[in-house]
Amino acid sequence: MLIRWGDEQTGIIKLVLLRQSCPCAFCSGESSVFGQVSFPAKKDLSLSSCDLKSFSFVGLYGVRFVWGDGHSDGIFTFNYLKALCKSEQK
Repeated sequence: MLIRWGDEQTGIIKLVLLRQSCPCAFCSGESSVFGQVSFPAKKDLSLSSCDLKSFSFVGLYGVRFVWGDGHSDGIFTFNYLKALCKSEQK
């Protein structure tokens, strides 16, 4: 995925990395009211799981992606997407 930011810079994120980096509680875990973080069992993703079907903006701060396996729970903030772009540049 190629992203052009408001400052005209561009970033690239592989769709596999984007899907694996889903920030939703099911994919990335969640913390209890006591601060204990529970991580779900890692799900094996098929190639079709990484097919990007659609996306929509969430407010002025992020993007929701719909994946080939129907998953669409994660909201990727623009700051998170920029961080993923920088990790791809290394």
